[in-house]
Amino acid sequence: MRVVSLLPSATEICDALGVEPVGVSHECDWPPEAEEVPSINRSRIDPDQDSADINEQVAQAEQEHGGVYEIKLDALERADPDVIITQGVCDVCAVDTLLVEDAVAQTDVDADVVTSDIHSLDDLFADVEALGEVLDREDRAAEVVAGLRERVEAVRERTDAIEPDDRPSVAVLDWLDPVMVAGHWMPEVVEAAGGTYPLADTGDRSTPREWAEILTADPDVLVAAPCGFELDQTLDTRDDLTDRPRFEDLTAVETQRVSAMDGHHYVNRPGPRLVDTLEHLAGLLHPDRFDAPPDGVARNLLGDRPVREGPRP
Repeated sequence: MRVVSLLPSATEICDALGVEPVGVSHECDWPPEAEEVPSINRSRIDPDQDSADINEQVAQAEQEHGGVYEIKLDALERADPDVIITQGVCDVCAVDTLLVEDAVAQTDVDADVVTSDIHSLDDLFADVEALGEVLDREDRAAEVVAGLRERVEAVRERTDAIEPDDRPSVAVLDWLDPVMVAGHWMPEVVEAAGGTYPLADTGDRSTPREWAEILTADPDVLVAAPCGFELDQTLDTRDDLTDRPRFEDLTAVETQRVSAMDGHHYVNRPGPRLVDTLEHLAGLLHPDRFDAPPDGVARNLLGDRPVREGPRP
């Protein structure tokens, strides 16, 4: 069966199921071998910019072209897939179903279009099982899901014992300018990791927020993980966050609990490594109970910024 995956998380699911796509999206980079597979789409965005510049590029692409992505019809025809996997979560993050269906209609490709629409951990498990059925990997899918569930429960068993007063409030930002609080699966992941998530519920979409909302929520832990940004890019653009009014007043800043996290590979990608994200967040929230995440996954965003002494105003 010839499979094209236009979604990084789906490419990771394919890998877990033992399926090698014949075509992928321009962002598919895990497993590393995926970068050698022909790309079926291109982006109209220069990703090597800060949050505000990229936000302007997205708006311009929507206005001038009707979207951020373009499918390379010639590459799609060469791939000649039986199945094309796309998504319905966000048309800015990855190629969506409507764009794929339109591209198929313009070619001689005869393929089933499968839509991934993950908003929670249970959605992830269901997606793995559904793709296992489509790709004739049902037994392998059952094994993968069982392993992921076992790891999630192992974390939950340890965090269930944490008293409510010892559960830090958390805000995960998946964009910095404008500020966006991560929704979808992240509230559930944070709660499973032993935190509370006052600014969104599981399944909520990530939407722009006023900075005043972050100040009012005053999280104990703040995690910057912009969509599409690996760790170094987030650290390089940290001023989008640290230069905001009254940033120094946040409890997370005063207690040095502000982290940059690799949003591209972990926070914003609902594939099997979302369970890695849970384990890494547990280490950030409860370093006395869990191993700290590797430096390549998360780091202190504040660097050597001193903690303000004295009472809060």
